Amino acid sequence: MTNILHVTASIRSDESVSRKLGNRLVERLRDRTGANVTLRDLANNDLPLIDTDRFAANLTPVAERGEQARQLAAIGDDLIAELHAADTLVLSLPVYNFTMPSTLKAWADLVARAGTTFRYTESGPQGLLTGKKAYALIASGGTPIGSEIDFLTPWLRHFLKFIGITDLEIIAADGISGVDGEEKIAAALNAVDALEPRAVAA
Repeated sequence: MTNILHVTASIRSDESVSRKLGNRLVERLRDRTGANVTLRDLANNDLPLIDTDRFAANLTPVAERGEQARQLAAIGDDLIAELHAADTLVLSLPVYNFTMPSTLKAWADLVARAGTTFRYTESGPQGLLTGKKAYALIASGGTPIGSEIDFLTPWLRHFLKFIGITDLEIIAADGISGVDGEEKIAAALNAVDALEPRAVAA
């Protein structure tokens, strides 16, 4: 049995195009592999921002944490456990103001933990979440994905590589606020259907 972690971030709930694309892919993966699916909806989880105390708690070994540190580190522990358990990561992401939703950045700050999801070596940082497959389903109203004003996808590729996830496929419905928006959404859905999706064998 394989495990899929589906991370969503749109504030638009059922109207979200990125959710629609991600749900379509997750359904195909689940039908094909019988995978378990964990949903992490960042828009509804009120993730905390990293501050000095939470940063220190995250880096404190579990056996050495006091009660306050355990409470502060708990959400990061949960998010990292979801990533460790997942063979396949599906990210449903809107573009807000040329880049990621702030909730995705909060998630990234909580899961990027030295010694747990990456480590420092003499040759530089080394990601520890290797062997996973990632898909990003992205929707934007006006930002062309891959253009010089797209600050989401370069960051996303770099961040996932930083924590060890190098196998990433991106499907985007961009410019959907234009007159041909419905056609672009349909094309992105067709691109999802044309994938040969796989959930990495456990």
